[in-house]
Amino acid sequence: MTEPLKIAYSPCPNDTFVFHAWAHGRVPGAPALDVTFADIDITNGMAERGEFDVLKVSYAVLPWVLDDYALLPCGGALGRGCGPLVLTRDPGDGTELTAKDLAGKTVAVPSERSTAYLLFRLWAAAEVPGGVGEIKVLPFHAIMPAVRDGEVDAGLVIHEARFTYQNYGLHCLADMGEHWERTTGLPIPLGAIIAKRSLGAERLRELADATRTSVRMAWDDPEASRAYVLEHAQEMDPAVADQHIGLYVNEFTADLGENGYAAVRGLLTRAAAEGLVPPLGPGALDAA
Repeated sequence: MTEPLKIAYSPCPNDTFVFHAWAHGRVPGAPALDVTFADIDITNGMAERGEFDVLKVSYAVLPWVLDDYALLPCGGALGRGCGPLVLTRDPGDGTELTAKDLAGKTVAVPSERSTAYLLFRLWAAAEVPGGVGEIKVLPFHAIMPAVRDGEVDAGLVIHEARFTYQNYGLHCLADMGEHWERTTGLPIPLGAIIAKRSLGAERLRELADATRTSVRMAWDDPEASRAYVLEHAQEMDPAVADQHIGLYVNEFTADLGENGYAAVRGLLTRAAAEGLVPPLGPGALDAA
């Protein structure tokens, strides 16, 4: 393949950290990359339309795209203690809001096809009597200000918001990852790396090897990627970027392994049983 592979991933620190070495031609024998930066809601749509050779997407979108794309066994975001949060304004009267207080309320989410939203729906089905009210899709960076300013009653946030929501005077009502881990014992599946099945089994293995090598090179020399990470981190504090990488780039990024695949199957099986996603076919998570 002489043309560079068209890849799209987010400007978030975990993705730029993971792909820095490969995107800069430092992974021996790996194909050149033509990189597009896009938030996860955009890349999910790209995958559904069959655009790009390689994409970072939400695990929640897999049931709609696995006919055309294969899940790579590395490069994505899974982990423990890293789940999405439901944030509300502090009532200011000493009372503490609970899940029941979300009944019928407006909640902002980053994407209706995001893993965060899928985890939220599974949580709400169990914890919010009668369910929440209106769901508003907002860009990730707009959710906390919208909650703070009273435009919505609550917001579902991901990534570095775990470390910054107190700066907006917000209260963590519930941790979706905590609920998931408590009820399943499995790590939290968030973002996946997928590649076109039409590239062929051998090429897919090469892409997985290149991704894994890029991850390990980033770990071996974290400073090498620092300028690239901060360039795309949307004015994020460097200390927050480091926390972000430390939380979301872990052993599952290097290899999903048995527990990682169990987490993905568990999420999508539960969601299908609730009628939230189509059921996976046999071998759908196989790479070829």
